[in-house]
Parts: sequence; structure tokens; C-alpha cells
Amino acid sequence: MPADTKKLSLVGSVSLGTGVMIGAGIFALVGQVSEIAGRWMPAAFLAGAIVIGFSAYSYVRYSSTHHSSGGIAMLLKSAYGPGVVAGSFSLFMYVSMVVAESLLARTFGTYALRPFGLQGSVVLVPVLGVLAIVAAALVNLFGNRLVERSATVTAALKIFGIAALAIAGIIAAGWSSLVNSLQGQGGDSGPDGQGLLGFLAGTTLCILAYKGFTTITNQGDDVREPNKNIGRSITISILLCAVLYFLLTVAVAGSLSVSEIIESRDYALAAAAEPLFGVWGTNLTIALAIVATLSGLLASIYSVSRLYDMLSGMGQAPKLPSGIKHQSLVITAGLAIIITIFFDLSQIASMGALLYLTMDIAIHWGIIRHLKEEVSAKRWVPGMAIALDVIVILAFVISKLRSDPLTLVVSVSLGGVIFLTQWITVKHRKPQDS
Repeated sequence: MPADTKKLSLVGSVSLGTGVMIGAGIFALVGQVSEIAGRWMPAAFLAGAIVIGFSAYSYVRYSSTHHSSGGIAMLLKSAYGPGVVAGSFSLFMYVSMVVAESLLARTFGTYALRPFGLQGSVVLVPVLGVLAIVAAALVNLFGNRLVERSATVTAALKIFGIAALAIAGIIAAGWSSLVNSLQGQGGDSGPDGQGLLGFLAGTTLCILAYKGFTTITNQGDDVREPNKNIGRSITISILLCAVLYFLLTVAVAGSLSVSEIIESRDYALAAAAEPLFGVWGTNLTIALAIVATLSGLLASIYSVSRLYDMLSGMGQAPKLPSGIKHQSLVITAGLAIIITIFFDLSQIASMGALLYLTMDIAIHWGIIRHLKEEVSAKRWVPGMAIALDVIVILAFVISKLRSDPLTLVVSVSLGGVIFLTQWITVKHRKPQDS
């Protein structure tokens, strides 16, 4: 059998990308975004797609010409050299992806317990989340083909299921809800009433719902015809998710007021389905959430562990004792379990957004300063991406300083630990690893 037949097809690559994106990104973040952006929540998800659209350009340009299983790490290494800067921002990306896995895991636990009225349990939610991570890690031991097949099937289920719920919800709420959502009309404005600041801060969290496209860049040589298919996969995944997210958030906004969405923020989609469709709609939403989060975990652990393999091979990430097998899988799952146990959904989402956007700015600056000619990139596109990242991250930091300064302290501390870990790792690595 030719080696190429064992690689991921365009459909398989898109399935892995959407498998990560359509998960906690939509099932958990609707309530989190509504708490900040109020009635502008659906528009914030569209704004997040625009920001991600500019960001994706740098990843597409580099990955299409330098495809590998550690695409982002290799980009940073090419831009900044094999030192502390490249390694630190690579670990920012890695940790942000692990944080996203914890978001998926806790969302799974929350929705799975919803039928029993236990979705607020401080013990059972993380316990189920940990079990989901362990199960996804075990499945990943069986290799690419099983991951691709399961991702393709579950991605199709999620896309059609969410699209059906969204369209039915909009019909029930009235087609005028589409226009009202773009104009920030309908419902109350929410208790915070943060206006433009809240809209921009909410957009920051919405970016988490799209950042799963970066897993495609880490598929690298696992994709057939990577020069063409990596860029295609990223574009298709973002467009699919943008349409689905907007339609679904419009349906939610048409079913519940902002205050009601915030009250049920960790399981807002299930709460929105009940007044529109009754018990069957709630159960269908819960089933979709379980499929979405589990498949998202499966795809994410596959991609993130590949990234860690690349980082450790480059001497930019620590290794476990040589006797331990599947080290990247063990480390990735272990870190995701720790975060799942000790942080709630809001804290996890905030940390993930801050780490990702910081790394994203470094990516675009590296393209502008060092790789523009090599990857044939137009300077203004990554420049615009940096400007948009800075705008939304500043709004988010200001918003969090008012409402949750502890999460900012934890995020900054985590960034400091990453830089320190990277400095120690680089200092003690072997010359051949660099």
C-alpha cells in the first residue's frame, strides 16, 4: 500500500479541525461570552471569525511550504531561532491547546450531568472530565486511521445536528432574530452592560471557539498533498464553524434573555433548547454536546501530542524518564487532567485565550520581521492580525481586572513558569537537539 494512502485526506483533515473547534467552543462559551458582551453575543462570534480569518493567513502561508507535525513550533523556530523565545511561545501554544482540552472535558461533564440536575457539582463535573480525557488518550494509542475515521463520523454528526438545531431555533424565534442579533437588539443587555468594551472582550473568548484550526497546521506530513490541503482545510473549517456558530447563537438569543443565558452559562445551549423544543430538544442538545466534546478531545489530544513530540525532539520541552512509553500522550493528558480538576470553565477559557493570543502575536511578528519573503506573505495581513489581537486582548484584560483579577494573576504566573521552564530546558539540552 502506498504510504500516501495512510495519510489524512482533505475530508479527514477538515474533520480533525472542526472536531476540535465544534466542542466546548460553542457548548460552553455562549454563556461566558453573554456575561461579557450581553445582547451582542452573536455578533461577537462573527467578530471572532474575522479576527481568526486574519490570523489564519500566517499559519497557512508557512504550513503550506513548511509542513511538519510541529508546524507552529517550526514556524517560531524559523522566525526566532532555536532559543528561549521560540521555545517559550511554542509552549504557550501547547499549553493553550491543553487548556482547551480541559475546557472540552469540563463541558462534557457539565452536559452529561444535566439530565440529573447535577451540572453544578464541584466533584462530579471534574471526575467525568478526567474520565473523558483518559478515554480519549487510550483511543489515540491506536493511531491515525482510527482517529480519522471517528473524527469524520462525529464531525458530520455535529455539523448536521447543530445546523438542524440552529435553523429550527431561528424559525421558532422568527427570522427577524437574525437582523436583531447583528444590531444588538432583543432581550436585556445583561447585568454588566459593558458596551463596546464588553463586545471586544467577548470577542476574545469567541476566538477560542475557532482556534482549533491550528491543530491542522500540526498535522503536517500526515496530510495528503499538504501544499494545497492544509490551507484548504483551515479555510473550510473556519467558514463552516463561523456559519454554524452564528446561526446557533442567534437561536439561543431568540430563546433566552441575556440574564437567563448567564444563569445557565455552563450549559446554555441545553437551557435554550427546552423552551423551544421541550424535553426532546434538550436531550438532543445534550447528546450533541457529549459527542462534540468527546470527539473534540480525541482530535485535540492527537494533534497536541504530535506538537509535544516535535518540541521535545527539538530540545524545547522536557522529557520523562526514558523507560516511560508514549511520553507526549502521557504529559498532554496529565496536564489536561490537572487543569480540569483545579479550574472552572470561566477560568480555563480566560487562561486559554490569553496564552493563545500572546503566542499569536509572536507568530505574526515573526512572519513580518523574518519570514515574509520565505513564505511569500503580504506584510499588511499579519500586521492587521496583530492590531486586532492587541485590541481584543486589551479589552479582555480591562474587563477581567474589574471582574476577575485572580485569573489574570494566574495566567501571568503560568506564562512566567513557561519561560522559566524553557530557559532551564534550553540550558541543559544536548547540542544535537537544537
